[in-house]
Amino acid sequence: MAHLNAAHNFAYWLARDPRNAEDIVQEACLRAYKFIDSFDGENGRAWLLAIVRNTFYTWLEKTRADRSSIEFDEHALAAHGYDMKILEYDESYSIDRSLQQEESRRWVDRALSQLPDDFREVIVLRELEELSYKDISTIAGIPVGTVMSRLSRARKLLLQHLKATQEL
Repeated sequence: MAHLNAAHNFAYWLARDPRNAEDIVQEACLRAYKFIDSFDGENGRAWLLAIVRNTFYTWLEKTRADRSSIEFDEHALAAHGYDMKILEYDESYSIDRSLQQEESRRWVDRALSQLPDDFREVIVLRELEELSYKDISTIAGIPVGTVMSRLSRARKLLLQHLKATQEL
């Protein structure tokens, strides 16, 4: 339960849809419960996020196979935004600052969504979930050196996307 928010955040960035992310996390939690005996006790967060990742790729393959039988539904294609957190009263709170933060978040989210999946995956795990290179390596099933090179490339691409959208 302690890592549920991280699992949902990661699933959201993989699936790019809040409803699908919820389904993926729910399935991942069922898998985690089923295979709890395989948990080595070292890092529960990395273990759960690895299950979320594997569940996402299983879900992705299934939806690709099912896609040919799904009718067009424009509501399903509508963009989904974040639920805004309820702000607690704070004397230093200002509407202007809140709007600026919200716009900055959307700006970064748009740039993140443009990254290729492999790059978005590692940058979300490192920068948003603050996982170590070793944990990311375990979750993604890639060597630490590959994590480092993907992060470097992801950061460069993210910066390019941010600069490009700033110039518009």
